[in-house]
Amino acid sequence: MKEEKRIASFLFEIGTMRKLIRMHRQVLLTDDMSDSIASHSYRVSIIGWFLAKEEKADLYKTVMMCLLHDMGEVRSGDQNYVHKRYVKVFEEEIDKEQLGTLPHNDFKILIDEYEKRESKEAILAKDADLLDQILLLREYEWQGNKEAAIWLHGKGKDKINVQLGRLKSKSAKKIGAAIYKENPSDWWNNLWTPDNRKI
Repeated sequence: MKEEKRIASFLFEIGTMRKLIRMHRQVLLTDDMSDSIASHSYRVSIIGWFLAKEEKADLYKTVMMCLLHDMGEVRSGDQNYVHKRYVKVFEEEIDKEQLGTLPHNDFKILIDEYEKRESKEAILAKDADLLDQILLLREYEWQGNKEAAIWLHGKGKDKINVQLGRLKSKSAKKIGAAIYKENPSDWWNNLWTPDNRKI
């Protein structure tokens, strides 16, 4: 019963990820209330699956690292690049108390591996995290957010895709380049219709 109680408590804790808004809203000058730690982690996990398939990496490990990569933010909160200058987060302590106290140690092992960024799966999980940020910036740029455009392309006359330089794997770089070229709403161009189906 003690193990089940700890699992139930953990499940309630991770449920709060839906309520944690990501903090880049401040520096991106946007008020996107749909961008939570949970929604971010979901898309990161889907991206990680594709990267693992393309790079012939362990699907389970990659996807689980993607799901877990921001789990500690339930306790520390999310910090943008201004916050990081002033706030120290005790990530190892959070990981130990949050994941290390579960009845099974799989999550703790996976997050430790992710933090080291030595395995192929850990590198791909981080690439997936960065690709989700590129997608989000592209979506904001498409809506006219000038700050997001600067984050994507840099400042100055020479427009370069600055975010691509942070990616490590070949597959992530290819997908990242495609994200820069694709318009966020193109996916539904051949699907829309003004009429409901009759049959």
